[in-house]
Amino acid sequence: MKKILIIEDDMSIAEIERDFLEIEGFAADIASDGHEGLRLANTGEYDMILLDLMLPGMNGYELCRAVREKTDIPILMVTARHEISDKVRGLGLGADDYIAKPFSPTELIARVKANLAQYERLTRNQEPDAKREVEAGPIRINPLTRRVFVRERETEFKNKEFELLLLLVSNPYIVFSKEQIYEQIWGMDAIGDLKTVAVHINRLREKVEADPQAPDYIQTVWGAGYRFKL
Repeated sequence: MKKILIIEDDMSIAEIERDFLEIEGFAADIASDGHEGLRLANTGEYDMILLDLMLPGMNGYELCRAVREKTDIPILMVTARHEISDKVRGLGLGADDYIAKPFSPTELIARVKANLAQYERLTRNQEPDAKREVEAGPIRINPLTRRVFVRERETEFKNKEFELLLLLVSNPYIVFSKEQIYEQIWGMDAIGDLKTVAVHINRLREKVEADPQAPDYIQTVWGAGYRFKL
């Protein structure tokens, strides 16, 4: 049974989330402040974290950064803040996805299942080709160790950043729409906010391109999507 950690200071919301998860066969624990949430997250007992941003003691941004130093399990931000800058900041600190309050039970469960399934596929590494390095342009990727070198310098990429980069680099010149990327990287139909894709593309450019404003490799094909050009 998969075990989910809910870090949420509003107990009415936390209990609703727990009820939804338990109905779907998950186990779930609740932490009502940031410090308790971090303590539980660091026990290694959980398969995924639902993380509110506005927490007492330690806010969600600080907690996300601290958790990412210890584990790469999926983190789903659950937030009432709708500003794109808040979402960008959370994703940049290592969150895998976000869902805005108020949310439907169907969407919450879909996001949880999709992120867990995607994480399991990526960590299984049973395919023979997973051990082979992928090289394109200035980028060298080892899918098994999840190490990335840009111009021979090792560069850190968060979970979804890594997955998106590997998708593009492994398929040079192929144009992927935002919907296709969302389905392949987040593991579900594009029911979420497609701005998530643009945020991750921008973060890849910041780490890969000499000039992120005039990218040579990760290119936008207007009206169609994105591609990796050699």
